[in-house]
Amino acid sequence: MKSGILKNRYYLYLTEFFSGMAVMAVELGASRLLAPYFSSSQIVWTIIIGTIMIAMALGNVFGGKWADKESDPSKLFTRIMIASVWTALIPLFGKYVIVAITGVMIVTVSTWLLVWAAFAACMLIFVFPLFLLGTVTPSLIKYSVSDLGESGRISGKLGACNTIGSIIGTFIPTFVTIPAVGTAVTFLIFAGILFILSAIYFIAEKRGRARSVISAVVLILCCIFGHDPDFAFWEDGLTYEGESVYNYLQVRDTQNATYLSTNVMFGVQSVRMKNEGLTGMYYDYALAAPVMAGVFDDDENADILILGMGTGTYATQLKKYMPHANITGVEIDDKITDLSHKYFALPESIPTVTYDGRAYLNSDDRKYDVIMVDAYQDITIPFQMSSAEFFTLVKDHLKDDGVMVMNMNMHSDGNETDDITLYLSETVSSVFDDTVTVDVSYTTNRELFACMGGDLKQSLENNMSEVTDPELYGMLEVTNANLKDGLKGDHIFTDDKAPVELLGMRTIDTIIQGEVGQYKEVFKEKGLKGLIEAL
Repeated sequence: MKSGILKNRYYLYLTEFFSGMAVMAVELGASRLLAPYFSSSQIVWTIIIGTIMIAMALGNVFGGKWADKESDPSKLFTRIMIASVWTALIPLFGKYVIVAITGVMIVTVSTWLLVWAAFAACMLIFVFPLFLLGTVTPSLIKYSVSDLGESGRISGKLGACNTIGSIIGTFIPTFVTIPAVGTAVTFLIFAGILFILSAIYFIAEKRGRARSVISAVVLILCCIFGHDPDFAFWEDGLTYEGESVYNYLQVRDTQNATYLSTNVMFGVQSVRMKNEGLTGMYYDYALAAPVMAGVFDDDENADILILGMGTGTYATQLKKYMPHANITGVEIDDKITDLSHKYFALPESIPTVTYDGRAYLNSDDRKYDVIMVDAYQDITIPFQMSSAEFFTLVKDHLKDDGVMVMNMNMHSDGNETDDITLYLSETVSSVFDDTVTVDVSYTTNRELFACMGGDLKQSLENNMSEVTDPELYGMLEVTNANLKDGLKGDHIFTDDKAPVELLGMRTIDTIIQGEVGQYKEVFKEKGLKGLIEAL
């Protein structure tokens, strides 16, 4: 027999509604919690969705069994309350668990490091609370149905409430809470909703006082100590740390430079040198592109487009060495554009359009002397900006002597068939007449230059004599001396088939194993104690 608040079916419908909302909010929060460490690639999303579906399926199975055996509804609402507390603890402890798992995986796993680390993190952090929430629907069906003749109608209403809650739980974190208050507070908000949901039951039934008080205290402590977005908790003195719709964002200021990172584990995305000189990074090599295209410091008719503006490192350099060129940047993340003016001194005279790079080309009818392709989604180039169809679009937007320059951020010294830059190079070569590449010293970056109907090496050699700035001329000499012919072959990315995340993960494996190989050997020979001593 139902008693008390459970006689009110609207409360049961609300329980189903907010449980469904919380599941989707936790799923989206999971992607943002993992992204700064493992990227937000399709592979990571697959892991998140897969593990959450496992948790929900198990929750449905066990929830059904428990619903048949349980006569005390307080057990269901205790599970909801435990799920709320666990969810609240995620922003406080989740990042430490992720870093610990990654550290263990680095010395124990040889392949698919990020895949296994992301899977383990999901299993440890997210499966348990979502398993508990998966038990909600079977129990609510039991408490809602009093007549078998209405079981279908009630089950349908509960399913609809869950679905509508899930829909709202998808949009609110993405468009409201995460951009406004961050991932950590988003977890806390939905943990609070689950707590209130279960606390209403215990208050109405005048029971469970101790568990409610303990849960409330834990939630309050989590709100006090777990609301900061300090994903890189080992970093001291960060100038800025925050989130946008697309990225985790970190600005770090040093004596010589200011850096932007969108991932706490993989490199630097933009830099501003305080002496306004060369960066020592791939941007310097990319300065060969306008020279190849015949753009010089006094050229007022030069048009340059940057797809993947970031904070404007390349644009700022171009403005220094080609001050009269017309430069346009395209950046999908408007928060990065805001940071570019606040911390990176991007001149207001250089316009930045908030748009996807490929979509921008589709809507733009202008032609350019140089198009820089430097759009990255964490660690890999977006698939839609890596295909032969995309590079054909770039080619169509170049002037007759125009040059495309592309940053490829991960080349390895391992098996070439697993190197994403091999595929990118051969894809570009299938579209353009001439391609050349140059490896960036002391990094895993490789710059690719491409044009139609010309000879890029010869153009650079012929035009270098027009360059008057000694610093730029020296950089061009380095680039010219290390240029290699682009690769040609059958490894072609298309809109239909461009497994950039898969190849990117393989390349990362190779790079990481090269970096930590000595520590793995120490771990194998001397165990954990020896590894700690080596570190």
